[in-house]
Order: sequence, then C-alpha cells, then structure tokens
Amino acid sequence: MLSVIHVLGSMLMMFSITYVLPMVTSIIYRDGQLLDFVVAAIVCIAAGGVVWLATRRHKRELRSRDGFLLVTLAWVLMSAIATVPLLIAIPDLTFTDAFFETMSGLSTTGATVLVGLEELPPSINLWRAALHWYGGMGIIVLVVAILPLLGVG
Repeated sequence: MLSVIHVLGSMLMMFSITYVLPMVTSIIYRDGQLLDFVVAAIVCIAAGGVVWLATRRHKRELRSRDGFLLVTLAWVLMSAIATVPLLIAIPDLTFTDAFFETMSGLSTTGATVLVGLEELPPSINLWRAALHWYGGMGIIVLVVAILPLLGVG
C-alpha cells in the first residue's frame, strides 16, 4: 500500500506541470487568474512532495492488484487537486461541483454542472478543456507506457 502511495506522490508532483498552460493563457489574456493557478500548482507539488518524502523508503515492485488501486486513487486524487483553481476562481462553486467538473474532465465524460461557460475567464475554460485532453491522454499513457514500466499489465 505504501508503495502505491509513493507513486501517487510522484504523480502529484508531475501533475503540477499541467498548471503551466493555463498560467500562460492567463498571462496572455490578462484574465486575473494567474495567482489561482500558481497557488494550485504550489499546493499540488507540495502535497506530492510531502507524500513522496514520507514514503520514499517504501519502494517495491508493484503487482497487478496494486495497479488497480493506483489507477483508482490517481483519478480521485488528481480530480481532487484539479479542483483548486476552480474553487478559487468561481466563488459560489461547491467542492462537490468542482470535483464533478474535474472528474468529468479527467474521466473524459464531458458532463458539466457549470452554467455561463462563455463568461468564465479564458484560462479557466482552457483548464476545463485541458482536463479532458489530459484524461484521454492519461488513459493511453497509463496503458501503453507507465503500467508496463511498473511491472503491471
């Protein structure tokens, strides 16, 4: 279990890179959301770093059942951490709605609970669209590249 958590910490730190694209978009459009994404990236890399450091001594070869747990926890954890910019940028948004929005993106479902999407800042709309792309690419990368490297699948 701790080896799975160790990998999740690494994944969180890598996921913090995904905030760069909306940061650049926020700078280009001057939509005032740059600080939201900077805070989200710092939270993401800090949380991942703490988890990774706390479990660094628990490395071992992952088994098949670890892969199932890793995928499930990764989707939940990445969706939870991806809610941070939405919660900061959209004041009336509840965590449940933000989590639904991000889980919908990362699972490539495409459903939304938000209204007035055209009035959202460009960087937030780009973040929502990027989550769908990351979700689609994540499935492909997980199956083709990462799981075999971990000895799973």
